[in-house]
Amino acid sequence: MDPRDLDFINELLEREAQLKERIREHVGEFEKKVRLMTSMLDKVHLTPKSESAGVYLNVVGKKNIVPVVPELLETIKPVFHNCHRITAALAGAVPQDELWRWKDLWTVPLRAAVFSVVFASFLANGTLVPLVTVAEQLGIREEWKDRFSLTPEDYLHGVITVINELSRLAVNTVTLGDFEAPLRISAFAKEVFTGFSMLNLKNDLLRRRFDSLKYDIKKIEEVVYDVSLRKLIPPRTATPPA
Repeated sequence: MDPRDLDFINELLEREAQLKERIREHVGEFEKKVRLMTSMLDKVHLTPKSESAGVYLNVVGKKNIVPVVPELLETIKPVFHNCHRITAALAGAVPQDELWRWKDLWTVPLRAAVFSVVFASFLANGTLVPLVTVAEQLGIREEWKDRFSLTPEDYLHGVITVINELSRLAVNTVTLGDFEAPLRISAFAKEVFTGFSMLNLKNDLLRRRFDSLKYDIKKIEEVVYDVSLRKLIPPRTATPPA
């Protein structure tokens, strides 16, 4: 083999190794921000309803749907904003038209970031934030779609994780004395499940995770039924578990 060919191949390998290392550095920074966001949001499971009030991000004039300390909502704003710098760095590090070559490096933290945005939005206004808005909150731009983007699959995985978390929250809100929250959680979870049912899911992992949602919904329904049985909520709003 020609030594010049070997030198050329070695040079290409070295460039690729350096590129991967740069991308991993940015991904590592992204993971730290995501861990911070999720740990902050986890405090919702410990906050009594009496301490709740305020809004999240740009939602104005709407009360929180479930318990959240106002200070927490304010504190998490700059964390979301700081993600813009990191996602921009990632997009700048990935060569043009090489999204799918490097995507696996950031898939896990990106899905966790989606979870944080969607969960926080639910806590703020009880609605499901769309994919485009999630991308905006994380600073992901449309012009980066060939290098770094939020794919529908990653968005859906994040949404499913939110429903998983809400099944836990339904139990904890009752423990903290908020007997109305499980009703709103149940309505939201069922609406999301209905939306997923209308999708043509061909990805095996995504399909399996969607199928598992019915267990989360059943757990939430059991909480609603239990508080109704104990006359902690109006009987007309409760439905027995499936």
